[in-house]
Amino acid sequence: MALVVWSDKLSVGVRSIDDQHQKLVNLLNQLHDAMLEGRGAEVVGPVLKGLIDYTANHFKYEEELFARTGYADSVAHKKEHIDLVSRVLEVQKTYNKKGPRVLTLHVRNFLKDWLTGHIQGSDQKYVAHLKAKGVR
Repeated sequence: MALVVWSDKLSVGVRSIDDQHQKLVNLLNQLHDAMLEGRGAEVVGPVLKGLIDYTANHFKYEEELFARTGYADSVAHKKEHIDLVSRVLEVQKTYNKKGPRVLTLHVRNFLKDWLTGHIQGSDQKYVAHLKAKGVR
C-alpha cells in the first residue's frame, strides 16, 4: 500500500521532471512498504543512499534547466535543494551512529512531507516559466 500515490496534483507537467519525481516517490513508497512488512530497519540505509544519489542528479538536472532558460528564482530554488541535501546527510549521519530502528519513521515522515511539499509548492513555481521556454 503506497504512502504517496502519484497523481496530477504532484505533476509539474514537464515529463522529464515528473519521471524523476516519480522515482523519488517510489523510493519513499519502498521504505513505507518495508515498514508495513516489518523490514523498515533493513531498507532505511539503502533508501537514504538512493535518495542522496538520485536527488543529486535530479537537482542538477533542474538547476541546468533553470540556467539554460534563465529562471529568475533559481537561486532561491537551489538553496532549497542545498537545504534538503544537508538535512538528508544529517539523517544519514544519525542513521550511521544510532542505527536504523531509531530513524525509520522519522525518515519516512520527513521524506513524505518534504517531497510532496516541495513538488506542490516550490516546483510548481517554475512550471509556467519552463513551459514558456519550450521545456516539455
